[in-house]
Amino acid sequence: MKTYKNLLFYVLTVGGFTLLILYFLSLGQLLEIHKSIETIVQTTSHWQQFINTYHHNLTHPLAILLLQIITIIVIARIFGFFCKKIKQPTVIGEIAAGIFLGPSVVGAYIPEFSAFLFPVQSLGNLQFLSQIGLIFFMFIIGMELDLRILKNKANDALVISHASIIFPFTLGIGLAYYIYLNFAPATINFLSFALFLGIAMSITAFPVLARIVQERGLSKTRVGTIVITCAAADDITAWCLLAVVIAIVKAGTVVSALYTIIMAVAYVWLMMKFVQPFLRKLGDKYSYKESLSKPIVAIFFVILLLSSFTTEVIGIHALFGAFLAGVIMPSNMNFRNIFIEKIEDVSLVLLLPLFFVFTGLRTQIGLLNDIYLWQICGLIVLVAVVGKFLGSALSARYVGQSWRDSLTIGALMNTRGLMELVVLNIGYDLGVLSPEVFAMMVIMALATTLMTGPALDLINKFLPEKKYPVTHLQDSSNQGERKYKMLVSFGNPKRSQNMVKLANCFVKKTIQHTSVTALHLTHSTELNQINAPEYEQDIFKPIEKEAKKLNIPLFTVFKATQDIDKEIVHTANDGNYDLVIIGIGQSIFEGTILGKILGVTSKIINPERLLDTLTGKEKLFENSIFGERVKLIIKSSKVPVGFFIDKDLEEVEKVIIPIFSISDSFLLVYAQKLIHNSDVHVTIVDATGTIKQNPEIKENIKSIERITHHNISIVEAHKLNKELFSGQHLMLISIDGWQKALEVEDTWLADTPSTLIVKA
Repeated sequence: MKTYKNLLFYVLTVGGFTLLILYFLSLGQLLEIHKSIETIVQTTSHWQQFINTYHHNLTHPLAILLLQIITIIVIARIFGFFCKKIKQPTVIGEIAAGIFLGPSVVGAYIPEFSAFLFPVQSLGNLQFLSQIGLIFFMFIIGMELDLRILKNKANDALVISHASIIFPFTLGIGLAYYIYLNFAPATINFLSFALFLGIAMSITAFPVLARIVQERGLSKTRVGTIVITCAAADDITAWCLLAVVIAIVKAGTVVSALYTIIMAVAYVWLMMKFVQPFLRKLGDKYSYKESLSKPIVAIFFVILLLSSFTTEVIGIHALFGAFLAGVIMPSNMNFRNIFIEKIEDVSLVLLLPLFFVFTGLRTQIGLLNDIYLWQICGLIVLVAVVGKFLGSALSARYVGQSWRDSLTIGALMNTRGLMELVVLNIGYDLGVLSPEVFAMMVIMALATTLMTGPALDLINKFLPEKKYPVTHLQDSSNQGERKYKMLVSFGNPKRSQNMVKLANCFVKKTIQHTSVTALHLTHSTELNQINAPEYEQDIFKPIEKEAKKLNIPLFTVFKATQDIDKEIVHTANDGNYDLVIIGIGQSIFEGTILGKILGVTSKIINPERLLDTLTGKEKLFENSIFGERVKLIIKSSKVPVGFFIDKDLEEVEKVIIPIFSISDSFLLVYAQKLIHNSDVHVTIVDATGTIKQNPEIKENIKSIERITHHNISIVEAHKLNKELFSGQHLMLISIDGWQKALEVEDTWLADTPSTLIVKA
């Protein structure tokens, strides 16, 4: 009855007001009689009018800008994806995407498309947006540098860092003397040209270097700590030098630049002495998401923008102000993480690719059209590598590092990446770098970043790390006895406690014969924290607390990776674990028909899935309920894996295990372990009559019942429903069983307790 009343009200309301609108419109048309209305003579067809309107809409500045952004993000992601596949930083792919979309490739071979997508009048909008992206990026870079940790670790690192600046800086000035007459713009004096070339040779890309250090497992090593600290000190020093160089370039002479430098020093002093203490108090008070309200966030953003504005007006560039604002942000780790999360994705995914493409649009590799120009380009690359690599390596060797560690430091410090492009664009905007030199320097930035990975591989090959035999201490009574090994892979620290509770249920009474490892993997991005050890400590704190409470000896593994799912599989297979428990949240449904056709995942395109579909190994319209990440782990893992869906697991006293086929009988092994270790009561559900028809399975259950004093029972039910799950704490189900149950009906999902979906 209520439905009909609502429908009647809806019809009367909409219909009545529609009639009223039509009435007002008809009255309004009568008013035109008393008003002079210019009649437009139609000279074109309706179709032509539509085409003209469509063309106007398509070429509107906003439409062009949106189309540019879409194209840039897609192309940058594709190039970045392929770079990850060849184990290169994604920043290389994004830089390459910029060059590809610029005049060097698309502009040269598809000029009409390039002129439509990047008309000259639209480049101003693109530049301003990219500058906003850079301001946010430099702000985050500043926040990533913890000055306290830098101060504590600086000793030898400071010597190496400053040597790695002065070597290439000097060589850069020498190079400027050699190429000034032929390549410097006519209006630029030698001092400005030489200083800018020197600073461009001295830059190290701290974000890319930090990611490489993490991915190669160097974070906790002596060399990793030193090189991260070197890069951080290098960044701070280089940006201070750059501010001075910009002031000199704009003023023309060192004496004229003194006023700008004095104002800059005064500004830095004010920020450190007055603004930083104020921000520290705010950070300590509002260090949680719940308390960090919009007005508080606005204060920090205003300070960022004011700092950028001030340094731009002073004459040392807005990016220095953004960097300084990041440096003075509250050192509270929790606050920094929250704030970085708020702007990192927008900066890295949306705005920074615009900067790469804008750089690509400026990079005209076609200008290097003879052998002499390529020789100069090669000389620039050589000077950059010799200055940075040898400067860092020799100074590291001098302060007592081994040759292997010294060369590793040299290779890593030679990484330039995005930071180099920032400097080059500043030089180009100031008119210090000609288009030819700009193109050569962009090639140098690409080359020095590309060579980092291969250089490290060569060092490892010719100077391998010394391996020392590891002695395992064992109880003499247990010598030779293999331990039951479990791996708990978690993402959300809050959920990790329930996962270790679940692991404990399988091993509680045999803990002395058990090894439990907690694994946390994090996505490696172009931005990584210098204080990764503190971040790691916070991540493992909840699970370590729960393990201590349950008296479980726990090993922890923390690693940054570009592909979390593949790394889980690699760790599980390599460790030969007896059971791997992986947290996957409360929903494992992903994908659509379109996603299946294209092999699309959250990482844009899964080539393996696409290839399997095209070659017929995987059905196009297969009715699979598992997401791509779960399917990858199922397909690739060689050890038993359990996918844990946590619904606030508190205790495990009652466990339900549905059996759908004879292949599910392996679940009885886990049932026996749960009963033996945790005295739980297990209810076996004969969902398809399999147990009834197979006396062997029934006998196995009876034998468990005799051993465990009636802690196991069988229930016949051809349908999973709310009544079955009532009072249960955990469901144990096979991968095949989960699939079959959902193919019949999925309404029972809402009623399930916490669930472990097991692949044998």
